[in-house]
Amino acid sequence: MRLCRLLPLVLAGVLVTAGYLGAQAGPKKESGDTVARPKKKGDTKDAEKPPETEGAKIPSRIQKKAPGEGGKADGPTFRSDNLTVTVDVGVLDNRGRFIPNIPAGNFRILEDGVPQKTNGFSTGEAPITIAMVIEFSNQFQSYWSYGWQETLQACYGFLSTLKPEDTVAVVAFDLRSEILSDFSTNRQDTQEALARLRIPGFSESNMYDALTDVADRMSDIEGRKAILYIGTGMDTFSKITFDQTRRKLQTSSVPVYALGILQAIREMADARGMMGPIQRLDFLQADNQLRTFTKETGGQAWFPRFFGEYGNIFRQVNEALRNTYSLAYQPTNVARDGKFRKLKVDLINPQTGEPLRIIDEKGKPMKYTVVAKTGYTAPREVE
Repeated sequence: MRLCRLLPLVLAGVLVTAGYLGAQAGPKKESGDTVARPKKKGDTKDAEKPPETEGAKIPSRIQKKAPGEGGKADGPTFRSDNLTVTVDVGVLDNRGRFIPNIPAGNFRILEDGVPQKTNGFSTGEAPITIAMVIEFSNQFQSYWSYGWQETLQACYGFLSTLKPEDTVAVVAFDLRSEILSDFSTNRQDTQEALARLRIPGFSESNMYDALTDVADRMSDIEGRKAILYIGTGMDTFSKITFDQTRRKLQTSSVPVYALGILQAIREMADARGMMGPIQRLDFLQADNQLRTFTKETGGQAWFPRFFGEYGNIFRQVNEALRNTYSLAYQPTNVARDGKFRKLKVDLINPQTGEPLRIIDEKGKPMKYTVVAKTGYTAPREVE
């Protein structure tokens, strides 16, 4: 569904002529910092092109090197410590606040239902490495539309909550993805990247391709890392399927946090009878996709209806990233079969084995949620 049917509800009355739009310059799709993988050697089309006279491109820090050049090959690979599994765990109360000071003995990890012995435990605040993956298509973010304004509000708002030592990259996508700024602590680079989000190019929104490519490139980064997705959750023309996206995100071990936009305008349009059953189903499916991706990678999803909710959401994202508990264990199942192994993290009383009871400041039992990835893919024998 194109958002143009909803624009009469929210346009600010700004009239933009065709000549003015043509004079504006959006993100340059032909730039050398795209996240698209380099073409294979021997491509006849590339052989016909004259050599470039430009200076050497600055390599992206999140682009992977080709096999044989120090990088890892496509597909699942593991380091020398592949028998150690690390799980980042967040414990949140019923208001989404991080619960600190939980001893290591209260955590229990189950791999395919079998308890595992934890041999590593750490917590505390740490700088974060985060990639902002932003949907910016003409389908939902046309110039000066409600979606355009909400997207920029979310991007600039989140950027203002980060600390100076945090590392940020900006990736925008429509028909294809593009790195607008690479990982950097220089906020000027990020501001310049966001300034390019003005006029979208295509109406396609290939979310699956964008998320999996960025997650795959971030899989080798150490420390606290995450993807913050900002968009509708719609996918229109990706090369891979929903199930393939789930498996790739689970394998990458990069938590995904998502902001599902257009919630308010959807409610307004539905209340006025401007959305049919198919359109309503499309949006509900998009929300469910974001919930699935975030839950299975150990992240969270939010669907704000008012701009005033963003402040609290950004606080929760920062708390979840900086204050997670990091658990490590060596799995009892040492088979290198390449199969997916399910993980479950519980809080228990080590003496009784019963669920841990947490009380608040008033001595009353507190409801809490344990947030962690749902599994990982075991290495294969050939690796």
